[in-house]
Amino acid sequence: MLTMPVVSESSPSPDARTRLARAAVEAFATRGFHGTTTRDISTAAGMSPAALYVHHRSKEELLFELSRVGHLRVLEMVRESVAGSDDPVEQLGILVEDFVRDHAVVHTGARVINYELAALSEEHLAEIVAIRHEIDLVVRDVIDRGVAAGVFHTPDAHMTALAVLSLGIDVARWFRDEGRWTPDQVAVHYRLLALRMAGSVA
Repeated sequence: MLTMPVVSESSPSPDARTRLARAAVEAFATRGFHGTTTRDISTAAGMSPAALYVHHRSKEELLFELSRVGHLRVLEMVRESVAGSDDPVEQLGILVEDFVRDHAVVHTGARVINYELAALSEEHLAEIVAIRHEIDLVVRDVIDRGVAAGVFHTPDAHMTALAVLSLGIDVARWFRDEGRWTPDQVAVHYRLLALRMAGSVA
């Protein structure tokens, strides 16, 4: 679900792991996981081809680490998004704005960790799926409480939660920095869409 600002943030002297992570994100986004070689990554990071194996046992392990860190960061973000209010309408609105804005700002990395899941090993994929489930539960809980309070009207909170998250994730696929809308504009619009999907009466 989202990816890591640690990969996209600039720093005066990034360490080797950070340089490899940035290079991997760009390479995977451009060529796809299977079209990217370890040499592509290490060369883009300004290192020798053997350097990647000092930090990661394989290209797949590097993708897993990117995905694990990214998904854990998003899980923490959505939990923080709902922590400041007890109102399900406000909680869902803030959560969606934060989630969508994040996927727009770090769209390249978010695209990689959400659309290259099939390249992960069975064990690694299971770990990422478990984190994604925790993210889903945060959204579903907000919608469930909204239904119970009579402020949301949706026949299936689980399906609505999945639909809301899917919309947010898809922002990473189409958003471009030079495009028509800013991350904030997209986030505000998606907040409105999500509340309508949940059947908000507010």
